[in-house]
Amino acid sequence: MKKFFLYCLMISGLAIVIFFSLTWGAIKIPLHDVISILAKSIGCFNGVVDSTYEGVIYIIRFPRLLLGLLVGAALGISGAAIQGIFRNPLAEPSLIGISAGASLMAVIVITLEASILVGLSDLFGYYLLAFSAFAGAGFVAFIVYSVARINGSANVATMLLAGIAINAFAGALTGLMTYLANEQQLRTITFWMLGSLGGATWQTVWTVAPFILVPLMLLPLLAKSLNAFALGEAQASMLGIQPNKVKLQVVVLATMAVGASVAVSGIIGFVGLLVPHIIRLIGGVDHKFVLPASALLGALTLALADMLARNLVAPIELPIGVITALLGAPVFLYILLKEKKKVLH
Repeated sequence: MKKFFLYCLMISGLAIVIFFSLTWGAIKIPLHDVISILAKSIGCFNGVVDSTYEGVIYIIRFPRLLLGLLVGAALGISGAAIQGIFRNPLAEPSLIGISAGASLMAVIVITLEASILVGLSDLFGYYLLAFSAFAGAGFVAFIVYSVARINGSANVATMLLAGIAINAFAGALTGLMTYLANEQQLRTITFWMLGSLGGATWQTVWTVAPFILVPLMLLPLLAKSLNAFALGEAQASMLGIQPNKVKLQVVVLATMAVGASVAVSGIIGFVGLLVPHIIRLIGGVDHKFVLPASALLGALTLALADMLARNLVAPIELPIGVITALLGAPVFLYILLKEKKKVLH
């Protein structure tokens, strides 16, 4: 009953944020006009709607909102799954270098696109940056998993250490490319590293949707295996679970989701770390609840953060990564202090 109530609460919050996200912005659209436009799109309203408002909603705000929901859900469920295989609530996808690999490739493309990568720029066009970031995330995940394999088994501790090493190496190369960048490239790198949904279009949404929807559908199917993982790999094996297969599936699916998200939105921190942690605190540790609930709360969190990013200092748009950090850091510190008090008492 408690979990059903939490689902209802998150779905209601998401519905409210969706409506206000479509309403608020540089151009304020009355809520009744938003409802009329949405009703008209499904054939429930035959009246006249403002064409300007309709264009703003369908061309700008709706694709941006959908992209935010997809990215937020991807980061939330990937964080929960990664924490499950590491058996550590403080783990997140960046821990094994996924975000670092995507960032490095994106920075390389931004810095070298005008000189060395001209041919690739002509071939991929607008999608060169997104494709490169996705490829970088996948390549790093492959390296980390390969390094962690010992006698055919992927060791979680080794995977963690390999991730730390890759993060440091990718960070150093990213710093070097940033040093070599000119002023315009530096501004682009900085804005991309802080995250934004400003480039959202319907084409972007349709392109990234399959890479996110597949993990969203498949990761919850691993809930039973991740529950067994909480007992340890040896105990999970005794229960009929194949730990290596589960680890590989989680890494591949999380890389797909996070790589696609980073490719279109840049680096957005705290969602993959904080959202699953909150879900476990309020709803328990059963992954049958944690995984879908993390996707739902992740979508709600990022939609709210994007709405604030667009409106706090409108018409200027703040990087969404700044908003998630400002929202996430105090909440995370509060949770840590609360847990500390429990331990002391």
